[in-house]
Amino acid sequence: MQLKIRTFLLLLAAVAVLATVSGKASAQSPAEFSLKAIDGQAVTSDSLRGEVVVLGFGASWLPLTRNQMEGLKKLADQYAGRGVAVYWVSTESESPKSKNFASDDQLRELARKYKMTVLRDPDGSVSGRLGVDQLPSIVIINKQGAVAAAMGGLDPAADLAKQLAEKLDKLL
Repeated sequence: MQLKIRTFLLLLAAVAVLATVSGKASAQSPAEFSLKAIDGQAVTSDSLRGEVVVLGFGASWLPLTRNQMEGLKKLADQYAGRGVAVYWVSTESESPKSKNFASDDQLRELARKYKMTVLRDPDGSVSGRLGVDQLPSIVIINKQGAVAAAMGGLDPAADLAKQLAEKLDKLL
C-alpha cells in the first residue's frame, strides 16, 4: 500500500515538474501574429521584433474602451521614440450581420479621436492565441517576441499608463 502511495506521489511530482517546464517554455516562445490595420496594412509579430509591443484588446461598444484608449495613448506618447509600439485591437466582427459588428469607418473615427493605430482581430484568433479571455485586456510582448505580461479587465479608477509603464520599464 505504501509503495502504491509513494509511486503515485512520485508520478504526481513528475507531472507537476513537466507542467512547470512546458509552461515556462511556452511563455518564452515567440507570439506569432498578423493583424490588419484599419488602413489596410498588415502588422505582424515579425515586423515588430526588436520592439516592446503593447496590444490593447477591446470592443468599441464597451464602456471601458474610452479609459483603455486614453491610457494607451498616454503610454504611446510617454514612450515615443523608445522602441515601444502601442496598438488598440478591435475584436469586433467585420460582418454587418453580426451583433458584434463594427465598420472600418467606425473604427477609423475611433482611431482619429484617440490618435492611435487600430488593428482588427474579428475572428478572435490572435487574442485567443495570446491568452485573452476577457475584454478589455492588455498584452505586452517583449523585444524577443514572447508574451511578457497580460492583464485582463480594467479598473476605471486606476492609471493604466502608470501600471503599464512599470512593466515596460523592466523590459527596456
